[in-house]
Amino acid sequence: MREIKLTKFCAILSVVNLVCFNIPFLRYAWDNADNSWYLCACLAVLLLVLNFWACYLVCFLLRRFGRVLAALCHFISTGCVYYIFAYNVMMDESMIGNFFNTRYEEASQFITFPFIACLLIVGVLPMVWIIGAKVRYGSWKRLGITTAASLGAALLIILGNLNQTLWIGNHDTELGGLVMPWSYVVNTCRLFGHQHERNREETPLPDASFSNNERRAVVLVIGESARKANCSLYGYERDTNPLLGAMDDLHVINAVSNATYTTAGVKSILEYKDTDELFEILPNYAYRNGVMVQWRTSNWGEPPVHVPEYLTEEDLAARYPDEGDGYDGVLLNGLRQTIEEAEQDKVLIILHTSTSHGPAYCNRYPKRFEVYTPVCDNVEQASKAPQELINAYDNTIIYTDYLLNSIIDTLKTVSDRSCAMFYISDHGESLGENNLYMHGVPVKVAPAEQYEIPCYVWLTPGYREVKNPELIDQHWVFHSIMDLLDMESPVYDPEKDLFR
Repeated sequence: MREIKLTKFCAILSVVNLVCFNIPFLRYAWDNADNSWYLCACLAVLLLVLNFWACYLVCFLLRRFGRVLAALCHFISTGCVYYIFAYNVMMDESMIGNFFNTRYEEASQFITFPFIACLLIVGVLPMVWIIGAKVRYGSWKRLGITTAASLGAALLIILGNLNQTLWIGNHDTELGGLVMPWSYVVNTCRLFGHQHERNREETPLPDASFSNNERRAVVLVIGESARKANCSLYGYERDTNPLLGAMDDLHVINAVSNATYTTAGVKSILEYKDTDELFEILPNYAYRNGVMVQWRTSNWGEPPVHVPEYLTEEDLAARYPDEGDGYDGVLLNGLRQTIEEAEQDKVLIILHTSTSHGPAYCNRYPKRFEVYTPVCDNVEQASKAPQELINAYDNTIIYTDYLLNSIIDTLKTVSDRSCAMFYISDHGESLGENNLYMHGVPVKVAPAEQYEIPCYVWLTPGYREVKNPELIDQHWVFHSIMDLLDMESPVYDPEKDLFR
């Protein structure tokens, strides 16, 4: 293998990076800027210069290990850009968080043959050359000259585009989530920095008391990726809520999520106000003040839950082996028994479901709920068969309808307590509208499909009267559940209570 100068080596990598990995970045600038030609040209040259300089600096200082890092960035960028094209997502902090928090069984659904082929051809083969190339690194003097020239050129480009500062500020999240490799490098650092802040000890809320000793049982169901647009209770043309739709005593609430991804959406449901501070979340607060609390989950991404009864789907299947049909139905196992055996006057059971989680919606429900066919196996097939993706998703909504109806039927059989079922989704979902799929687009630019969510409430007769406001957000849940449990506390906000 012939020896290659470091200057040429880094120039090749910079051009490859621009051509292979930054087309979505430039396309976004082209679609959203007024003077597209000039701005895109300047951004392209700026990327070439900065990537060249960063590669030169790392490889010169770290030698072979620097080339290993360059190869690794090339491989990661390949995977990122594949999903940007396939799902029209951005590698912002929330998406990086989704990557680190996704469990194996969910992540495996994204590993498809086209993805593997892309990694092998575009990712692995160039990696072999990057690591194995014989590079002549040059002198320290050459490093100084290269650094001065690169940074000088970058500065000139930036100064020539100072009039674009406002536009860049308005689109910084989107641009930062598309530029490679800086998007996942910077946002990974931001993610772990913010997680370090969040992992500090939570701040207790003021102690609560109870206004009475009446026996109550509340089941809070946190939905996954359910969107309002595909629920017939909100006017969808397909009957995706056949069981709930037949109820006269179900309250259908207009609601929006405070985020478009699970970790932030669930946090909003469980916290008493929108804050960056780490205060006690609803289950921890209720348990500390004497409520019997049980958390049941087939999902992930919730804030730290500090209750003795934290049960996964595997725990519930083992505890009640003769109940349930698998899928999210396992979360209902032993529900009535748990309520009836509780010694406390107040009972709160939280079900964190995964019923409409993509990309393989067809794997989220028993086959007897496959009302709409044919269905596609994965979001990646949606461009060829968009209706098949919608069919699979609608079937998950039908299954959710069945689960919620089953919970209500169970609560109707509890004779010694007033009972309530409160359902709200963590966020919505895109199914191909505007070429967007799944979720995770920053809220300020997200389409309505990703934040308009279903919310249903059922109560035993005489328990509470529902206000039926025009619109609620997820922070109403905390205060409404406090009301249902007769909890009194300085943090209670009657303006965000769904009940009179």
